[in-house]
Amino acid sequence: MSGFSTDWLALREPFDRAACAMASAALDWPALAARLRADRAGDALLSVVDLGCGTGASLREIAPRLGGRQHWRLVDHDAALLAAIPDALSRWAALCGLRMHADGERLNIEGAGLRIRIERVRADLSTGLDGALLEGAQLVTASALLDLVSAEWLDALVARCSGAGAAVGWTLNVDDRLEWHPADRDDAQVQAQFRADQRRDKGFGLALGGAASAHALRALQAVGYAVAQARSDWQIDGTRADTDRSMLRAMVDGVGDAAIAQAPSKATEIRAWQARRLAQHVTLRLRVGHVDVLGWPQPPSSPAR
Repeated sequence: MSGFSTDWLALREPFDRAACAMASAALDWPALAARLRADRAGDALLSVVDLGCGTGASLREIAPRLGGRQHWRLVDHDAALLAAIPDALSRWAALCGLRMHADGERLNIEGAGLRIRIERVRADLSTGLDGALLEGAQLVTASALLDLVSAEWLDALVARCSGAGAAVGWTLNVDDRLEWHPADRDDAQVQAQFRADQRRDKGFGLALGGAASAHALRALQAVGYAVAQARSDWQIDGTRADTDRSMLRAMVDGVGDAAIAQAPSKATEIRAWQARRLAQHVTLRLRVGHVDVLGWPQPPSSPAR
């Protein structure tokens, strides 16, 4: 399974946050939470499992939208990322006026109509989905994960979620759109190789890459889920802030290096493309296409009379 550093996750988080805020205008997380709590009395505990949790960005983004009492099981294969979660959540809680305290290995966050219990689980998702990971889950979340996995792995996840009767919230799935402004003569060549790199085996079998969200929607509908989707694009603007310029440099380096890995014979042209793009980074703009997907089980229809 491909790894992600804490530095990369921190660099991308402001763009993830803005993208998810854009998508949330079309995806009603509070209504989903109300639906999941509908059959339970009072301020019911909502059980969430987050796959490939990193440093807990999905919790920071989604938990306030769900509100009330929540239990999050944060799952990742990377021990360093799991170890970084308490510090990342503590900083976030302080910024949001929330209180965090530890109870042994478990974390608790409280305040402003929000009470969250958090457990951390180390598991290698690429080797399969242990049934215990989803035990008790009402909502299964994942951010920037589906484009890394194979069609077979995603189908197995959908089957597990359906079997558990769990809703899903899968955010920030790339969809092959990269829009550079201004355009460059070699954009199409570089992006074709970059898309090929996104579909190589990342440890889960041949990755879905930009086809992930469409595959997820079909798979969910096939097992009777209602689904909703919305664009959650990164919008990176070198004229705006140092954070944008740092992200642009990282994207130019990452896209170009991935393209070279796929087409070493084109290395000279791709390095030249990188140099031109890096020289433009204070005025360059980039939109990176993503799609967020929500899905929830529908009650069986009554037989016609």
